Amino acid sequence: MPLLLCRVDDRLIHGQVVLGWGRPLGLERIVLVDDEVAANEWEQELYRMAVPDSIDVVFATVEAAAPQLGAWHADRRRTALLTGGIEEMASLHAADHDAVHRINLGGIHHQPGRSERLPYLYLTDGELAFLRRLAADGAEIVAQDVPTAPRIGVDALR
Repeated sequence: MPLLLCRVDDRLIHGQVVLGWGRPLGLERIVLVDDEVAANEWEQELYRMAVPDSIDVVFATVEAAAPQLGAWHADRRRTALLTGGIEEMASLHAADHDAVHRINLGGIHHQPGRSERLPYLYLTDGELAFLRRLAADGAEIVAQDVPTAPRIGVDALR
């Protein structure tokens, strides 16, 4: 079973991921790729508390995750891959185009310099241009906060 969801969400694991996406997709595993969280057991425990026991949670750095992508993609467990930022997901896409082909922009919130593109998606002009280049390189990039919402292609973002 391929990675069912490759999501960029700066909140990482939270209710929208666990319930909103996890239930409809029947997730059995969440792989959270974040260098800081992978180095902090206390944060890992906080994220684990948000996930039912029926879903395994794996924490990895970008460097450690890259060589595992093919195995996660080939594994039978229904898996979601999460990063908190665009650059991390782009690095994983570069490491394995087949495993990280579809990228979901699910929650990138306001920071200085970012403009609202959608109510849940704030990007700088540079980030938007980077995403468009990534799409031109073959990645399917869509903004979609929950599975029932319409999928909005990166080219439609202004």
